[in-house]
Amino acid sequence: MFPMPSWPLLRVAIAGESMAPTLSDGEWWIAWRTRKCRPGDVVVFDHPTRSGMVAVKRVVRPDRDGWWVEGDNPEHSADSRHFGPLPRARVLGRLVWRYSPWPPRRLTR
Repeated sequence: MFPMPSWPLLRVAIAGESMAPTLSDGEWWIAWRTRKCRPGDVVVFDHPTRSGMVAVKRVVRPDRDGWWVEGDNPEHSADSRHFGPLPRARVLGRLVWRYSPWPPRRLTR
């Protein structure tokens, strides 16, 4: 459905408050392109209901139809509570490293 490109890294700009306080508006992150993830990972994905939009959410649990994803700031997040389980094929990658603003920071596992 969504083929994975050959380049293993993806730049991601954070916009909005849905992942606060973990991620902040204006941060830039590197995502490792993979569809493999586990609960607790923060993933970037093609939004299932907003064509052409990518989103960043936390994987909460596996679901029979994909992954259940939620924002860390539920009052400002459109996530699986609104669109249901995220199909695995829509996952583009897992956030691993913030490179802006300086100093860099990794997401811990």
